[in-house]
Amino acid sequence: MTVRTRFAPSPTGYLHLGGARTALYAWAYARHFGGQFILRIEDTDLERSTPEAVQAILDGMHWLGLDYDEGPFYQMKRMDRYREVILTMLEAGTAYLCYCSPEQVEAMRERMRAAGEKPRYDGTWRPEPGKELPPVPAGIKPVVRFKNPLDGEVTWNDVVKGQITIGNKELDDLVIARPDGTPTYNFCVAVDDWDMGITHVLRGDDHVNNTPRQINILAALGAPLPQYGHLPMILGADGEKLSKRHGAVSVMEYPAQGYLPEALLNYLARLGWSHGNDEIFSMEQFTEWFNLDHLTASAAQFNDEKLAWLNNHYIKQADNARLAALAQPVLERDGARLASGPDLQAVIGLMKERAHTVNELADAAMLFYREPKADPALVAQHLTEAVRPALAQFAERCKAVEWNKAALSALLKEVLAAHGLKMPQLAMPLRLALTGQLQTPAIDAVLELFGRAVVVNRIEKFI
Repeated sequence: MTVRTRFAPSPTGYLHLGGARTALYAWAYARHFGGQFILRIEDTDLERSTPEAVQAILDGMHWLGLDYDEGPFYQMKRMDRYREVILTMLEAGTAYLCYCSPEQVEAMRERMRAAGEKPRYDGTWRPEPGKELPPVPAGIKPVVRFKNPLDGEVTWNDVVKGQITIGNKELDDLVIARPDGTPTYNFCVAVDDWDMGITHVLRGDDHVNNTPRQINILAALGAPLPQYGHLPMILGADGEKLSKRHGAVSVMEYPAQGYLPEALLNYLARLGWSHGNDEIFSMEQFTEWFNLDHLTASAAQFNDEKLAWLNNHYIKQADNARLAALAQPVLERDGARLASGPDLQAVIGLMKERAHTVNELADAAMLFYREPKADPALVAQHLTEAVRPALAQFAERCKAVEWNKAALSALLKEVLAAHGLKMPQLAMPLRLALTGQLQTPAIDAVLELFGRAVVVNRIEKFI
């Protein structure tokens, strides 16, 4: 059997974190077994589906690198196929026409609620042997209902939650086509999974109640059943369902905030799955390790600090050229004078060790691309009469010294010795002169990057 998985979002909003995790697991399972991963856009909700939401899903998948083998397929382009299957079911007697108005159906449900029963359609138009159906009313367009089994149970071994059983008496004769002929969600999903040969359905546990309905439809069609796995939701740090008030929940907010896709993927992989105590791993390792045995049935909590820690790890591992390309638009937006500063890749290489996001990295790099504006109080504190001659000598010696870190470090020590100073007494005013701030990477590395002309000019201006 060739493993075939799918990710089937509804384009009614952005690609959220729960959806991205579902896509990741389905993608990894297909890749683990050398199977196929299919992208399907379930766009039959015409009132809420938008082209912008479709594009947000495609953008999110592309940014995450979750490449699909087939698709994207759009349900709205498969209407002829759905109508064909509905006609087949009507002919086979597994579906029927129902002429009840919405008001009549609601009245049925009200009567059942009043009697303490589960509200449902009462089967008025359901054909049964020896049953006389009501006369067809004039001017009413019928819906098509699925003839759900009246007795027995639907049982499946959920790969996440274990065995689940739901009695058919709990299920309705659900509408599979509206009066205008457009098919409904559960019907379309069942037909799509059948036509596309889906072997494993991994999705959020908000779909658990849909599964018995889809299983019954597939059984009525004589179609093979996929294996189902329902993933628990992702919660915020407060234990509540993840939402906008917890911060970024759209995948495409993460690149805007300076996160790398490999960090988010690594983090999402661990929100519901584990491989021993492994915390950091590549997607190649993940697909090699991933199976359905270590999926957890309990909800996972999203932790921003843990994600930031992972992102810092991947920033430190990332190529400087790639990081520079990501940081450059942020720097330019903030008014950085890149043309008059040192090589951005070299600056990134120096600054990336402590950065948790690319935006944070760009903010740290900014000290190389702006005019220094030191606090006068700090200048008065650090530019003492004892230090001023040492700074002047250092600036003069910089005009001839070999310009590299080692030579500059040696020069600093020589000037310190000549004036009887300690390193902080010279390094602090140097930092103020060059950057306007006291916190920077190692001063010899900062000097090297700024270059001879800038260093000499800024020190002389400073003193």
